[in-house]
Amino acid sequence: MLRTVLSFSCLLLLAQCGHSFAQSASDSNAPPNIVFMLSDDMGWAEPGFNGGDPALTPNMDALARQGVRMTQFYTHSVCAPTRAAFMTGRYAFRTWSDWRSEDFGKPSYLAKLNLTLAKNQRGEETRRIHALDTNERTVAEILRDAGYFTAITGKWHCGEWLPEHLPMGQGFQHQYGHYAWGIDYNNYTIPHNAPARFAVYDWHRNQQPIQEQGYTTDLIANEVVRLISQQSETRPFFMYVPFNAVHGPIEVVPRYTDQYPPRQAALKCLDDAIGRIVGAVDQHGFADNTLVIFANDNGGLTEELNRPYRGTKNTTFEGGVRVPCVMRWPGKITPGSTNDAMMHIVDLLPTFANIASAKVDGPFPIDGLDQTATILESADSPRSEIIYEVAGSVRLPTLRSGDFKLMGDMLFNIADDPQEKTDIAAKHPDIVKRLTERLNALAKERPPLGEKTLLMDPPLPYVYGQAENANAPQWLIDSVEAVRKTQPQSWAAGETPWPQAPQGATMTYTGDGR
Repeated sequence: MLRTVLSFSCLLLLAQCGHSFAQSASDSNAPPNIVFMLSDDMGWAEPGFNGGDPALTPNMDALARQGVRMTQFYTHSVCAPTRAAFMTGRYAFRTWSDWRSEDFGKPSYLAKLNLTLAKNQRGEETRRIHALDTNERTVAEILRDAGYFTAITGKWHCGEWLPEHLPMGQGFQHQYGHYAWGIDYNNYTIPHNAPARFAVYDWHRNQQPIQEQGYTTDLIANEVVRLISQQSETRPFFMYVPFNAVHGPIEVVPRYTDQYPPRQAALKCLDDAIGRIVGAVDQHGFADNTLVIFANDNGGLTEELNRPYRGTKNTTFEGGVRVPCVMRWPGKITPGSTNDAMMHIVDLLPTFANIASAKVDGPFPIDGLDQTATILESADSPRSEIIYEVAGSVRLPTLRSGDFKLMGDMLFNIADDPQEKTDIAAKHPDIVKRLTERLNALAKERPPLGEKTLLMDPPLPYVYGQAENANAPQWLIDSVEAVRKTQPQSWAAGETPWPQAPQGATMTYTGDGR
């Protein structure tokens, strides 16, 4: 009898093991979760894995050890173009996202479009509405329609006023964070609303203003950790985590300032947040079926932050467009590896779609190329060309083709001279001619800008989001008024609280670049 019971128990155990194995095999074919973290204005040289102080970035460095470092991962040279390119899989010029929404309130930028500041019916100078076109098919829409839970926690910067231009109008089922360019980490206001020069509140959950306490880097991590804890294995999730760190204004950082200057302390706080998010993925059992990516949106504000590369944010030198990027997917990506394949942020949309078994079915052709084999199998990159800027942008038309990069009238061989020390245009007039013709042809593909007749009204809202401003609660109005009282009440002629448009190939930032 005992033998019979034991035999039955063994058979039952074997059956259960078989069921578990089958379930595991089935799960291995399930669409992976995707967590994409994006820092803001971090320089190439700041993470320890790129030569920075490892005491500041232990979690970034751990992620690099667990995955692959992409050594030629490129973006556009400022934040909004990069974000729009990621969302659409299309170069920023195709959606006029090479012009940021706030640029349409800045005279020095408008002048490059032969435009002047708009005025509303009351004669007040205000901003022309500019945002990512709602006709675009976004990565969030593609993944949502493939059954993913889609969330953005952090900085949007693809439109801050009309509801259709906000994240939940562009494919995200959950929104948390801010809409516009560079928020104060502690009072959640954007320091100015060009051409108005006073603060605007910009902190929201599901497109309603919220009143919180805390440092935005920590709050963003809190939200992601909470969302991950609520997920299940039955539905894949896509978490887009675009931090505002380490973008200015950096003034009051909650910790580490006894050891480091404010910017370095802010970087270490960012690293803490990354560690907490990756830890949540692991803690809740999602590690093996989650692609985790950490990258940056554009170069740092100084060449020192981008060493050994030349250039800064808002330029198309390598220092402005080559950014740190690490990817982890246990069992799929070799730990501690490097990959020199050329990749642009537009490539993430078709890559995510492929691994999610989703369709890239938007109304417009995309520029992104599926890099799945490049990432998972170390195959050669399908990409041989990157378009950074074309005519009509505020920055120099710039194209990389193979090893050569044409930037305005300068030519560099990036393979031989990644620091772009030697202009070889005079030695290779045939290459200059060929790449110039290519850039000219691309410029003709830029769609019309349109009349830009929609205006932000009022010119100085209390909070971003047209509907939210119309119903701004008293606590919000009081907090914004308190911030505005601390700001300069007048400015000398020609001076502004924002940097002027770049001239030529270079850009000089002062302070924290706000």
